[in-house]
Amino acid sequence: MKRKIILDSGPLVAFLNKNDLHHDWAKRQFSMLMPPLITCESVLSEVCFLLGPFPKGARHALELMQRDLIVLSFDLQTESMSIKSLLERYEAMPMSLADACLVRLAEQISESVILTTNRNFTVYRKNKRDIIPVILPDDP
Repeated sequence: MKRKIILDSGPLVAFLNKNDLHHDWAKRQFSMLMPPLITCESVLSEVCFLLGPFPKGARHALELMQRDLIVLSFDLQTESMSIKSLLERYEAMPMSLADACLVRLAEQISESVILTTNRNFTVYRKNKRDIIPVILPDDP
């Protein structure tokens, strides 16, 4: 069974910003993965903010969504109780709203893997105790 890919902000920013430390890694990942990649509005908001200083950066991120290469598949209103619980559980780290939404997506989508540059996902658990499969760059 083909794994569904849940997309975090780091790889998308790296893919769209050729000066990013992980740009080459992100390009390789995007060339190997089958769209659509699944994400949430919180991630897209982070990406647009981080790419704001770069010409056309945020616009390119939105274009990927408009071309259905990235799909938004999360309703924060519906999932707010679960998200609040995750934020409380990882308060000491702390966990961002976007990270909590991605963990919740991983709980909802069986056979999923998170494409990320954020090593916190090796600590986060879905369903309180299950390891979340991740695709990370090799560098520490």
